[in-house]
Parts: sequence; C-alpha cells; structure tokens
Amino acid sequence: MKTITLYTRERCHLCDVAKEALEQVRSTEPFELLVVDLDHEAPAEKRAAYDWDVPVLELDGRKIMKHRVDEARLLRLIRASEA
Repeated sequence: MKTITLYTRERCHLCDVAKEALEQVRSTEPFELLVVDLDHEAPAEKRAAYDWDVPVLELDGRKIMKHRVDEARLLRLIRASEA
C-alpha cells in the first residue's frame, strides 16, 4: 500500500482543504495517510525545505504537490507508482 505524507501546520486553512481532498481520493484508491505537523513533529530538514510551502504532499517519500491537491493528478500518481 502506498503512503502519502501530508506536511501541515496548525491553523492552516489550505492544509484543512488538502486533508479533505486526500480523504476523498482515499475513498477511491486506498493509501496510508501520515499527517506531520512541521512545527512539532517534522525533522529539521523538512521544516527548512517546506517552511513556506504548506501543505506539502509526499508519495512514498517523494514530493509530489504543494499548496493545493489536484485529486485527478494524485490518483494518476498513485496508480502509476503501483504499476
């Protein structure tokens, strides 16, 4: 099963919207979802890399999106990585 990591922050409206989009995609194509708060849980290198870009999505450790979730593209990426 694929793993999507959502890097987020507290009080981040775009992060809330991204999580809703991820749940919508997950209802069609199952994946493990990890939510990581950049301010409290993320390693220093992730905080430095994603500081102003939240939300950020990684698929199995590879950055695939930031700011907004394109649900159709996410589905394609998940399915392509399974092939």
